Amino acid sequence: MASIELKNLRKSFGAVEVIKGIDLEIKKGEFMVFVGPSGCGKSTLLRLISGLEDITSGDMIFDGRRVNALAPAKRGIAMVFQSYALYPHMSVFDNMAFGLTLERGHDKQDIRRRVEKAADMLQLRPYLDRLPKQLSGGQRQRVAIGRAITRDPKVFLFDEPLSNLDAALRVATRIEIARLHEEMDAVTMVYVTHDQVEAMTLADRICVLRDGLVEQVGTPMELYETPASLFVAGFIGSPKMNFLTAERAEAHGCTTLGIRGEHLTVTPDGIWEGKVIHTENLGADSYVYLDMGEAEPIVVRMDGASASRSGAMLRVSPQPDRLYRFDAAGKPIH
Repeated sequence: MASIELKNLRKSFGAVEVIKGIDLEIKKGEFMVFVGPSGCGKSTLLRLISGLEDITSGDMIFDGRRVNALAPAKRGIAMVFQSYALYPHMSVFDNMAFGLTLERGHDKQDIRRRVEKAADMLQLRPYLDRLPKQLSGGQRQRVAIGRAITRDPKVFLFDEPLSNLDAALRVATRIEIARLHEEMDAVTMVYVTHDQVEAMTLADRICVLRDGLVEQVGTPMELYETPASLFVAGFIGSPKMNFLTAERAEAHGCTTLGIRGEHLTVTPDGIWEGKVIHTENLGADSYVYLDMGEAEPIVVRMDGASASRSGAMLRVSPQPDRLYRFDAAGKPIH
C-alpha cells in the first residue's frame, strides 16, 4: 500500500484551470472517495494521481517520493474505468490475465494463481471460461476489477465504475467493492463518483470537491453531522438538507436555516405549515414534499405507513438540536 500526498496541485487545459491548488493527504490502506457535481474536477484529479494527465504545477507524492514525471506503469497503480473495456474475443480468464502477460517475471503458474485468487474474491470462478457477452453488466464490471487486482497494485483507482449499471446491479457491485476493501486492507483505494450514496456507504473518508477546490474532507458522518459549508450540507445526505430563508432564518439569527427531512416532526402544533404537493412512498419511508413558500419544496421524511394526500396542509416542527445556521457566505454559524 502507499500513502498519497497532493501539494498545491494544479491542472490547466489551455487557459482553463480545472484543478486550482489542492492539498490533500490519503493514508495508507484508506478508502478515499472524491465526490462532487459534474465539472468539479474529480475525474481529472484521479487521472493526475494515475499519471494519465500531466500536472501543471504542484507535487504528487507517493510514500514520500515525488512522482510527477513517473510513468503510470511505474506508480504501482491499477485503474477501473466507467467502461468495462474487455476484449470481446477473450475469455474471462484471458481478460483478467492480459496485463500480466505483458509484464516480465510472470510464468503461467503465477498468472493462473493470481487470476484464480482474484476470481475467488469476486465470485467469478464459475465464469472463467466464458466470453464477456455471456455475462451480465455487473459480472463484466467485476471482471474489469479482477483484471486490476491481478496486478497486485499498491493503489487502486476507480473512476465511476458503477455508472453504467442499473440500480439493482449498482447496489450488488457496491457491496462487492466494499467487501473487496475489507479483504485488500493493505491497498489504498481512491474512488470517484457523483453519487453521494456511494460515497457515504463506501468511504473511510470523503473529499467533497467544488469548482476544482476541496470544499471539505472527513468521514461520512463528519460531513453529515458537521458540514463545513452550505454546499456540503446540500450535497451530502439523501434526501438533501432543506434550506429556509427570510423570516424563518432571521428568527434564528442567520441568512439560511438548514434542517434535514428526518429531523422534522409532523405535529398539530408545529411551528411551520405547508401544503403537500407530492408524496414518494418508498415502503419503509415516505418523503412528503411541502410548499412552504421557499425556493424549493421542503422534504419531510415520515414512516411509510403515514399517508398525506396532495393539497393537505401539514404542520411540522424541527428538532431544535438539529438546526443548522449559515451566514451570507454559506459558512456555518456555531
